[in-house]
Amino acid sequence: MSELFDAVDALIASRSPLPPAAERKRLRQAHGLTLDEVAAALQVRRATVSGWEAGKTEPRPPERDAYARMLKQLAQLYPAGAPLPPEDTAIPKTPAVPAAPAPSAAEPVQARTAPTGPAAKPANTALRPAAPAAVPRPAVSTRPTSRRPAAKKAAPASVPAGGADPRFENGPLAVVDVADGQVLAYCVGGLVLDVTAKSIPALVEWTLREGRFGQPKLSGPGKDADPLIVLTEAACEYYGLPVTLTQQERLAGRLPEGHKVVKQLTRAHWQLTKRGFGPWARIYRPAQGAERSCVQLCIPSWDALDPRHWANAGQLPPADLARLLGTYAARVMTPRGSTAVTGLELMTALHPPTRASEPDATGKRHSEHNPGSLGKDPVDCAPCEAPDGHPVLADLPRFHHRSPAEVVVEEAYDWARPLTDAECLRPHLVGIDVNMAFAAGANGLNVGLGAPTHVKSPVFDPKLPGSWLVDLSHVDLSRVKLAKQWTDLDGELLPSPFTPKGERPTGPAWYATPTVAYAVELGYEVRPVEAYVRYDNGRYLDAWYNRLRDAYLATMADLGVHADLSPAEFLAAMDGYRQRDPQLAIVVSAIKATVKGGIGKLRERPRGEGWKPGQPWRALARPTWRPDIRAAVISRTRINMHRKIVKHAAFTGQYPVAVLSDCAVYASDGPSPLDFLPYRDGKPLPGGFKLGVNPGLVKWEGTQSVLWGEGVREQFNAPELNLARYIKDGTVTDQDTGE
Repeated sequence: MSELFDAVDALIASRSPLPPAAERKRLRQAHGLTLDEVAAALQVRRATVSGWEAGKTEPRPPERDAYARMLKQLAQLYPAGAPLPPEDTAIPKTPAVPAAPAPSAAEPVQARTAPTGPAAKPANTALRPAAPAAVPRPAVSTRPTSRRPAAKKAAPASVPAGGADPRFENGPLAVVDVADGQVLAYCVGGLVLDVTAKSIPALVEWTLREGRFGQPKLSGPGKDADPLIVLTEAACEYYGLPVTLTQQERLAGRLPEGHKVVKQLTRAHWQLTKRGFGPWARIYRPAQGAERSCVQLCIPSWDALDPRHWANAGQLPPADLARLLGTYAARVMTPRGSTAVTGLELMTALHPPTRASEPDATGKRHSEHNPGSLGKDPVDCAPCEAPDGHPVLADLPRFHHRSPAEVVVEEAYDWARPLTDAECLRPHLVGIDVNMAFAAGANGLNVGLGAPTHVKSPVFDPKLPGSWLVDLSHVDLSRVKLAKQWTDLDGELLPSPFTPKGERPTGPAWYATPTVAYAVELGYEVRPVEAYVRYDNGRYLDAWYNRLRDAYLATMADLGVHADLSPAEFLAAMDGYRQRDPQLAIVVSAIKATVKGGIGKLRERPRGEGWKPGQPWRALARPTWRPDIRAAVISRTRINMHRKIVKHAAFTGQYPVAVLSDCAVYASDGPSPLDFLPYRDGKPLPGGFKLGVNPGLVKWEGTQSVLWGEGVREQFNAPELNLARYIKDGTVTDQDTGE
């Protein structure tokens, strides 16, 4: 009989009533419980509880009964509409970030009750689509406060505090929002501060004098990061800024000089950088000695957070946005603009151009060049490295098209070929993608630090960075040297490693050092005609790579994808990893964009500015405008991909049907990468493709049928349509094919 009773109890428990998803979260936060605490009590994962509160999933027995019991008791303590307790309120913890300084403990003060009413925003960690205009906010607020003293008045900078650096007690940034007439700054870790400033100049003063925001320098000779203040739409309205920019302002990238807020800053003796008051505005006063007075503003509603890289971060509630940006700041650096700008600024932060010298005879130190950096002055590029329109090319005819013998063309792969008859008989096309490919290409790369030296008839040196004019048309991919032995391949099925389109070169052309070195590696002699080499060189990007690699791996580990997983475990962990914590998934996307954007910024082109061909543009004044470094990184990335393709072909007889940048597509008998990658006893082919999360290893990109591939090529009459571009979801449009 007892077994029957147990069965009945289990049946009842399987239908235990639960409150709505939003109410579940309100009750947990009302009692000061974190997601981790609830997950530990119910013996489930944190992401599972988060899914219950987001309404994405429902608990099942036996956890459902215990969860319902907890919520029932909390509902008795905190009825709907009742005020939340004034202290000891908690929010979900921000993941521990080793790179960030530990926040110091503040003196205990009374916590603010989270505001309620139409202005309150829900603090949900899940991703949300962009909200339409004029959507009313929920009546019950779940605004988080801190496990540390919450919603307190910021202490003056002169008040001593514990921790690693009391100057930055409240973290690198804050998201400023306005609710019920109260201006609040949401900080990393859940701290909420009262903001007393009633204008933008006053907000800048408050940030510098009371906010205690910033981040310690990343390198000994470097500078501390300036505070970042993010303004929500409500904060923009409060401080007299437009919620969105007009079409003219968007094209200009800034507010007009006559805007009232710009005038307020001018009257208060604050200055703006040349890019003016735009989505990423830097407000400063000239430095007095070592003291810097600078604050950066980020305005998401002005498209400061590009949705291609930040998804819908700009629509997140302020506490969630502070957590997301704070994680990125701690692991990469405080954002300085777009991910591309931040990627470039990270290079400088890790290798500052100058340092303090040793004391002279009078004991005074001077500024001197920091060895291993690019210096503080820009250097001229070689003519072959200059993009079209550069001043060094001003004497060329206006519509002159430069041939490969006149310009370095080091770009990522965009190559495809028709399927063979044997490949058409296989059912699947499987795409694999190299993780952080351009970061891996930068790792250990020797690049030029100074100006180039022109050399005639040089002897090629694979350790000397530069640009080389050499004929590589004699390199035959049908016979290459692998592991010091000549190997026969089907060269017609391989892309050339020397051109982005995979076409075999027809004569002399300019190449970066890694490309020419690979020709030598394949067993062929090279005789450069001339070169622009850089005798002052070093591994400038190593620290940059290490910082971004660690940020990427730490964030992926938080999402459940670890570096020590077996191939099968890795594929399973990657399945749906973005849904485990959508905010951290955005951080991953931003880190990847920081890599690609930072490399791209090394050869930034004119951006309006009234520029005309033959005239200099603003980016040329930067020491980090280095097209030669960009070319070297892209060259090495493409060569790394080709080397793996060749090793794979030599061992398995399988050749890619398409390659796009860091993605390769193979015809396969099965839908998984494990169906064609040559693993033996869990060990990959040495030098070939290997599944894993580390930069340079590969992940599954997508699988489509061979019939799909042949069908879209026939549909768009494009026999060599690059299938790698569409392998992820299989969607091809007329616009994609140029129809």
